[in-house]
Amino acid sequence: MSNYQRPSHRQQSELIIKNSRFITTMAPTPDKTSADDFVQQLREEHPSANHNCWAYVAGTPDDSRHWGCSDDGEPKGTAGRPMLNVLSHSGLGDISVVVTRYFGGIKLGTGGLVRAYSQAVREGLDVLELENVVAKTPIQISADFSMTGQLEYLLGQFDVNITQRDWQAQLLIEGLIETSKLEDFQQALQPYSAITLSKCE
Repeated sequence: MSNYQRPSHRQQSELIIKNSRFITTMAPTPDKTSADDFVQQLREEHPSANHNCWAYVAGTPDDSRHWGCSDDGEPKGTAGRPMLNVLSHSGLGDISVVVTRYFGGIKLGTGGLVRAYSQAVREGLDVLELENVVAKTPIQISADFSMTGQLEYLLGQFDVNITQRDWQAQLLIEGLIETSKLEDFQQALQPYSAITLSKCE
C-alpha cells in the first residue's frame, strides 16, 4: 500500500429513519489508541443517546489487524459489523466512525438496523472531505563508518526521514521511507556489503 486517503478532519452527517435519529461522526485516526479515544469522546458528547455504535480502520486500509467495531447494545451483528463492512470496502484508511442513535419509538428489526447503520456510514462517506496519505515503512540501517558518505547520499536521494541516529560500534540509523520507494532503495544498497537494511515491525 503506497498511498491512500483518509478524512481531512472530523465531519458529521445526520439521518432520520422512522423517527430514529442517526448522527454519523467520522474522524482521522491513524492508530488504535486515537480511534478508541475518538469513540470515548463521542460517548461523552452523547451520554443520553441509546447507542453509540462504532467501527474503525485505524491505519492503512489493507491491514485488518487494526480494524474494530461494536454494536454498543444493538442486536449482535446489526450495527458494528455492517458499518465496518462499508468502511473496509471504501479504500480509506486512518478512519473511525461513530453512529449515534436516538431511538424514535419505532423498532426497525434486525434487517432494518443493518440497512440503517450501513446507510448512515455510506451517506457520511458521500460527503466526506478527504486528504492523501503517503504510506511509509519504518526501517533500520547499520553501516561501517567508512560507508557514511555513500549512505548519507542515498538517504537524501530516497527522501528517508531520519528518526534516530546512533554512533556505536557501527553507524545505526532508524527512519521512515515511502513504501513505494523501499524496493528501489534496497536495490541501491545491494552493492554495499557493509550496509545492512531491515524493516522494523
